[in-house]
Amino acid sequence: MSDIGVRPMQDNDAAAVLRIYQAGIDTGNATFESSAPRWEVWTAGHLDHSRLVAAVDGEVVGWAALAPVSRRNVYSGVAEVSIYVDTGSTGRGVGSVLMAELVAQAEENRIWTLQASLFEENVASAALHARYGFRLVGRRERIGLMPHGPFARHWRDTLLLERRSARVGN
Repeated sequence: MSDIGVRPMQDNDAAAVLRIYQAGIDTGNATFESSAPRWEVWTAGHLDHSRLVAAVDGEVVGWAALAPVSRRNVYSGVAEVSIYVDTGSTGRGVGSVLMAELVAQAEENRIWTLQASLFEENVASAALHARYGFRLVGRRERIGLMPHGPFARHWRDTLLLERRSARVGN
């Protein structure tokens, strides 16, 4: 794979971002969502900063973004991580490049806690998060009923991971 570049996400990346998101959804091991939303809905659910795309030879092959966990001011420095990599680019370092930049941008934007909720079957994502200092906080048993895919109508557990900043909020 050629060099992986990371840049801020733009509105003209919407089709690629939503395509990659839908491919992740289709695996049944990325999210409880059953379909990618309209771009306006997606963008409204994420913070304005720390939205990134990874590109190889000008083609978007992955994305990362942060979403607020609450609108309450006391949680202004806590955000949920989303990282998705195109199925044809997995295992090539795209997730690592995105995570490194996402963590750096979170720090710059005064985010003191990053959290992620993963299906335990998503071993690659759990390993990626661990490499960047996320720790297991706990397991949420039967937290959601899967609406689609290979696990449709099955209760799913998720792992709750978090990364605390060593610089922000201390």
